[in-house]
Amino acid sequence: MRLKGFTLMGRCIGTVARGIRIPIVRRGADLETMVVDSLLQAAASAGFEIRDRDIVGITESVVARAQGNYASVDAIATDLRDKFGGEALGAVFPILSRNRFAILLKAMARSTRHVVIQFGFPADEVGNALVTDDQLEAKGVNPWSDTLSESRFRELFGTCCHPFTGVDYVAYYRALVEGEGADCTILFSNDPRSILQHVPRVLACDVHGRERTQRLLAEAGAEKVLGLEDILVKPVNGSGYHPQYGLLGSNKADEENVKLFPRDCQPIVDRIQQLLREKTGKTVEVLVYGDGAFKDPVGRIWELADPVVSPAYTAGLEGRPNELKLKYLADNQFARLSGAELQDAIVARIKTKQADMGDAMEAQGTTPRRLTDLVGSLCDLTSGSGDKGTPVVHIQGYFDNLASE
Repeated sequence: MRLKGFTLMGRCIGTVARGIRIPIVRRGADLETMVVDSLLQAAASAGFEIRDRDIVGITESVVARAQGNYASVDAIATDLRDKFGGEALGAVFPILSRNRFAILLKAMARSTRHVVIQFGFPADEVGNALVTDDQLEAKGVNPWSDTLSESRFRELFGTCCHPFTGVDYVAYYRALVEGEGADCTILFSNDPRSILQHVPRVLACDVHGRERTQRLLAEAGAEKVLGLEDILVKPVNGSGYHPQYGLLGSNKADEENVKLFPRDCQPIVDRIQQLLREKTGKTVEVLVYGDGAFKDPVGRIWELADPVVSPAYTAGLEGRPNELKLKYLADNQFARLSGAELQDAIVARIKTKQADMGDAMEAQGTTPRRLTDLVGSLCDLTSGSGDKGTPVVHIQGYFDNLASE
């Protein structure tokens, strides 16, 4: 094929990601067979072939649904009561989310007579904003040193609604706690130790900063400190559970139940890989994925509210990309070349690159993050979290480069 005097290689398509429709998943479903059969049916219908080093991603939601990994507000409240004794309980750095945290807060309130909520500000750890930086500066508030009561916060900033959902999370969380018959105290501080002025027993509710939060609280003399990962690590009255992440990665199923992050995922991805090898003769990499690790530049929200992007994946997804920056090659080593000569030179350079480019100038700017974080983000963006009906994603050509035939 020739374009403006430039000869393209015979292959004109690189990476392709496809959302694969599967039947609605219920508890007890043979998910591995369902995924494989749906993928092969899609391949036959759309006319594509399964190849070595293809990738299949399965969203964590359907894995947890097949496992029946759910828990009720009552089960969570029972575990909290057992671990904190039913005494006044602090919740430090909760995410501002009806889907992620509201039901957990309801369980906290059901477990005790008094809940103290400490919000980080101007936003939670994943970027959901209470106020803006400009508002803080206009009012002379330093978020790194100042602690605000609820009344002082309202005096300064009034009603603060989420820019996308329109929810006033301060009022909403208070209403949830009081709706369970518990008292509620609210403060705003980015120092987790501030909550100890109100309550000595604290549940650290952040996701990615949880280890530091818990360490600071413990060093400051908290009577008891646990994290969301410490709740429901074992079944409570027949509930679901997660031995490693507890309530981390959970989200709302209905007003009285949450779906937990799936457990025991490694046998699932290994079996899907085995089934595909048996049926196609190809070695396909497989991962379970949750939230993508990307940030919205408009809302400034970091998507990743799960503890990890991928809780399980096959061996071929270990590591990071090892790539060259094509525009650097074209603008530097091969700046005097053009057309087919330029293309041939770049292809030759790709074929001779080192197994690990490290910090070589030619590799700078090539996104050297973990493959599972990159692929999981691609899967999450492809499948979405609404009504697309494609909880399985098939990716081809991800490991290819310009030199691939």
